[in-house]
Amino acid sequence: MSGLYLHIPFCKQACSYCDFYFVTRTSEREHFVQRLIEEVQEYRDTKFIDEEVETIYFGGGTPSLLEPKQVEQILQAIEQVFEVDAREITFEMNPDDVNKEFLGSLKSVGINRASMGVQSFQPELLEFMNRAHSSDEALRCLELLSQSRFESYTVDLIYGNPGETKEQLNDDLNRLLQFNPPHVSAYSLTVEPKTRLGKMVDLGRIAPPKDDRVAEQFDLVNEQLNEQGIERYEVSNYARSGREAVHNSRYWEHHNYVGFGPGAHSFWWGDQAIRWENKRNLRGYLRDRNLREEEQLSYEQLAEERIMMGLRTAKGIGFEELSQKYHYQLNDRQQKYLKKVAEEGKATVDDRIKLTDKGIKLADAIILDLVTLH
Repeated sequence: MSGLYLHIPFCKQACSYCDFYFVTRTSEREHFVQRLIEEVQEYRDTKFIDEEVETIYFGGGTPSLLEPKQVEQILQAIEQVFEVDAREITFEMNPDDVNKEFLGSLKSVGINRASMGVQSFQPELLEFMNRAHSSDEALRCLELLSQSRFESYTVDLIYGNPGETKEQLNDDLNRLLQFNPPHVSAYSLTVEPKTRLGKMVDLGRIAPPKDDRVAEQFDLVNEQLNEQGIERYEVSNYARSGREAVHNSRYWEHHNYVGFGPGAHSFWWGDQAIRWENKRNLRGYLRDRNLREEEQLSYEQLAEERIMMGLRTAKGIGFEELSQKYHYQLNDRQQKYLKKVAEEGKATVDDRIKLTDKGIKLADAIILDLVTLH
């Protein structure tokens, strides 16, 4: 079973924290859709159509800047080339693009999971992030979503913003939980180098929050969502039972997927494991989509990736999987390190390695230490 990812690169404006590929000129949308369909058609009669497609994900950028008719055209092209039996077709959207008719049209063309980029309900934080929507639009949009035919949807929140208080985060969580969401993605703000936020930090105009404050906010998110039966299954992802994101989970488990559009990544593990990325260039993509950078991955690279992804999830990673699928054994130094982490209450180690709530806050540091011990 494979997945498809479609990168829709258009945005109304640049969010201060975002390092995904996007453009703010939206006049080329129709041209882009036709090129995207052509790219899908190029996969006809290749090995990449041998696996049945289980999930499709429209990401970006801002997919909700497309018309439902364009979305339908893309899905029809996919079904003409790939064998599709999709459990989950996810569509990212921003609150300022959404109305009742839009949601109804998306559902009618086959979208069955919505991903709503709220990020915060605090006006000053939305302004800091340079989001295009207001707090009122976010609330109105969630009301529409909760009353729509979408049984499956997720809402994005960002915490750990410079100057953000626990009271503000608590207010965001309370406002969100009144809509009883089936899934929440709650991300700690990351300062990426080439973003507006990254430049402001480099210039000393903004100081990122201290680690202990972010850890407190992580605990608050965990506590508030768990109390409502929305449980963490990955560092940043929480769901009610049975509402976990299928598409994203497949990334973490090294299932095959093909990406379309500028900046989209693909991964395919057949006789050998390869990853490739379409160049982050819309104009180049519209002229010639054969602008890819390909990398062949060794078992060791794959194993280390699997450890990195697996330890961020509640399921962790099993020793048997590492041995059988990746031909990878932990060395003495790694085993000694894991024993120490377990004694500190940050992990449990039996036939699987799983980080505890205490350890998950330090996941990146623990994972880095583990995979670099040789």
